[in-house]
Amino acid sequence: MAYRTAQIESPLYEVIKSFEKFEIRNYNAMVLAQTQMNSNLYKESSSMGFKTVANYIFGGNKENQKIAMTSPVIMEIGEISKMSFVMPKEHSFDNLPKPNSENVELIQVQPKTYAVLAFTGFANDKKIERHSKRLLQFLKSENLTPIGNTKFLGYNPPWQVLGRKNEVAIEVNYSPKL
Repeated sequence: MAYRTAQIESPLYEVIKSFEKFEIRNYNAMVLAQTQMNSNLYKESSSMGFKTVANYIFGGNKENQKIAMTSPVIMEIGEISKMSFVMPKEHSFDNLPKPNSENVELIQVQPKTYAVLAFTGFANDKKIERHSKRLLQFLKSENLTPIGNTKFLGYNPPWQVLGRKNEVAIEVNYSPKL
């Protein structure tokens, strides 16, 4: 299963700086299918958010069009949490079918720079919070200012036991020092 997961399309990015515990990445522009949930807990929000957006890509749209799954699934956890799937590169914002559900929104995201920290195993609220705090501490030690909420990036289907990849990411302003 790890081999199959590795074949799923992921958003393009360039690592612009590697630190001992995290890295800074420039992500290209992307289109997201996104839903909002009224919970700030991964455990409460992840399943419902996933089902809502998965319905859209499995044909729950005005054209009954199936859209390929990509990886990672992105979850922003805050007072209002958001679950997002990155749309495959073959689709532009303008050629994606309109969602049937009013709970799914298509969003164009401009290129952004993120600080990213990876971790393994199954994700849960405690792990996401612990790794998010670690990432924020690393940013502080490097005098980098976070922008917005931390995002959880999950790369694997729930049935995959071995070789799981997770990340926490937060947008930063970063200019390489010359």
